Amino acid sequence: MQTYFRLLIFLCLLIPSLVASAQTDEGSQDSAVAKKENVFHGIASYYGDKFNGRKTANGEIFDQNKFTAACNKLPLGTRIKVTNLKNGQSVIVRVNDRLHPKMKRIVDLSKAAAKKINIISTGIAKVKVEVLEKK
Repeated sequence: MQTYFRLLIFLCLLIPSLVASAQTDEGSQDSAVAKKENVFHGIASYYGDKFNGRKTANGEIFDQNKFTAACNKLPLGTRIKVTNLKNGQSVIVRVNDRLHPKMKRIVDLSKAAAKKINIISTGIAKVKVEVLEKK
């Protein structure tokens, strides 16, 4: 019985140090992942005309002629470079809105930004999104 209690006390002392060690390892993994989080690949589209003049997530009034975007992965105010992988054209936009939570796309562009990378005719495109300045 005494052996059982000694083992129990030993484990109680050992487990917190193992947990602390695991948390330190997770922290180092998080920093490695954070470096990779500056580039995303996925599908982009653009806002329909019905959204022009409506409020965005940050409180601005949406304007199809400005270079803005909706994105759920990045903080509002983040500047990103969106590159159309089919033609290599890119545009720099500022995230000022959010997509619907169930949306599979990674970014929706204003019409001006979509024109610049030539996705108006197709409606969607495979893109690379690079973080330039995070807010």
